[in-house]
Amino acid sequence: MRVLVVEDEQLLADAIARGLRRHAMAVDVVLDGAAALEHAGVNDYDVVVLDRDLPMVSGDKVCAELIGRGEARILMVTAATAVAERVAGLGLGADDYLTKPFAFAELVARVQALGRRARLAAPPVLERSGIRLDPHRFEVTRAGVPVPLSRKEFAVLAELLRADGGVVSAEQLLEKAWDEHIDPFTGVVRYTIMMLRRKLGDPPVIDTEPGVGYRLR
Repeated sequence: MRVLVVEDEQLLADAIARGLRRHAMAVDVVLDGAAALEHAGVNDYDVVVLDRDLPMVSGDKVCAELIGRGEARILMVTAATAVAERVAGLGLGADDYLTKPFAFAELVARVQALGRRARLAAPPVLERSGIRLDPHRFEVTRAGVPVPLSRKEFAVLAELLRADGGVVSAEQLLEKAWDEHIDPFTGVVRYTIMMLRRKLGDPPVIDTEPGVGYRLR
């Protein structure tokens, strides 16, 4: 899952990003509404965590623009606690609303729920070829045997499972499992696939389609 965090408080934005990355999400951070619109126009995000009170362009305007484009699920975050404020935020088209201060576990749960909705109600537990991936418990098993994975390996495997046997290009994996600072010419996808194959063991389940990408059998 790829997430855009839009929050003008740098420390809070960085803390949210660090926490979401611990759950195998690729996270980009921007500090104002104008940068949010620019990033959303370039990158494909599953969820946008959007502060309502932003400089440059307000969170309300960012929300309306993203809804108009039909892009991403939006979790609006604000310090306003009044019911009328929450209702107004949802009325803008936001998919969910969270008030500050919040429990970080709740933020993660809401982002994960919106991510599933962004993927057309993908099942919470992904299974194929004897592999079972539980994104909430951060657990992977093959034939019932636990498979310890790094966060990036977990994220790449999740994308392959979601494709349900379809081919996923290296570019798509970079888009979903890494943030915007990754070098597009890096060999990190190839290395991650190699490590996945090693950890998942025999018989092999990840095929390479030359010049196209990767798929699970």
